Amino acid sequence: QAAIGGHHMARYNLGGIEWENGRTDRAVKHWIIAANLGDDEALGTLRGCYDVGFVSKENFSATLRAHKAALDATKSPQREAAEVFYASC
Repeated sequence: QAAIGGHHMARYNLGGIEWENGRTDRAVKHWIIAANLGDDEALGTLRGCYDVGFVSKENFSATLRAHKAALDATKSPQREAAEVFYASC
């Protein structure tokens, strides 16, 4: 249910389970969704899958753009100020 609800780590973990069960196409789909939600580990895993041919150039490019958009959507001046504050503690 967490994966359906949009939890990126749940999607990433489902991808790992699918991969271990030999369902590489489903694993890649889960990792793409996780990366689109901003998960850095999923993006790294997809990069490896792209290198060996499990992910097309078009899908990987689209995922990179969606990942960047997800990260940009979480940026705000308040978050940046909080990071500076907590780093100084």
